[in-house]
Amino acid sequence: MAKIRKFCSYRNIKRPYTRVSKYKKKAYIRMTPNPKVVRFTTGNSNRAFEYTLKLNSKAELNIRDNALESARQVSNRLLETRVGLTFYKLNLKVYPFHVLRENPLAQGAGADRFSTGMSHAFGKPIGIAARIKKGQTIFQVDTDQKNLGLAKEALIRAATKLPCSCAIEILRNAA
Repeated sequence: MAKIRKFCSYRNIKRPYTRVSKYKKKAYIRMTPNPKVVRFTTGNSNRAFEYTLKLNSKAELNIRDNALESARQVSNRLLETRVGLTFYKLNLKVYPFHVLRENPLAQGAGADRFSTGMSHAFGKPIGIAARIKKGQTIFQVDTDQKNLGLAKEALIRAATKLPCSCAIEILRNAA
């Protein structure tokens, strides 16, 4: 299996090159990879909780779907084992829709014979990412007063899996 390319190539938000072609099949991305995020909401969604904790981004960037899934898994595992499924609600608030493309260049002996160059390279889809703005909420945890510390710890663990620095905001819900 091929290695995933380092994400510093895709981290910055910029408008992707859009190909305009007289041939219809070359003018759009034909295939979108499936998101690796399994679930966007876990826990008890039927109950109202006292507190809401939000994990907000401090920067503007793209976050790949496998990083979002990894962060969701590590925070959900902590909450599920220590708190129990009925005493929290974890939401992933962003959706990975931005298609990441790569134009692979051949290297090594004889590579010049089939390499096509990089002049307005459109590339093939290799993955998807969520586009995050500064201050946007990535994860949200709803819980009660007694589980507030564990919910904060879960968001700190999720933040370590993300390629940006994050801030945790605690809000008290009106009863």
